Amino acid sequence: MHPGRYHLLLASAGRPVQHGWWASVATARAKFVSWIGEHGSLPDARVTLTDEATGTTLTAWPGEA
Repeated sequence: MHPGRYHLLLASAGRPVQHGWWASVATARAKFVSWIGEHGSLPDARVTLTDEATGTTLTAWPGEA
């Protein structure tokens, strides 16, 4: 079973905490926003949404400085 094209990764202090994969970019983007609200207070939290088919990072939080 293929996990889905859009991969969401939550990391804290440089370590993976949670992963998710969705077939729909709209669902993945909604989860991205949700995860920031739910987990954004973790130490050095970072949330990244990647298109696994192209290897492209679609968005990341916090943004690059």
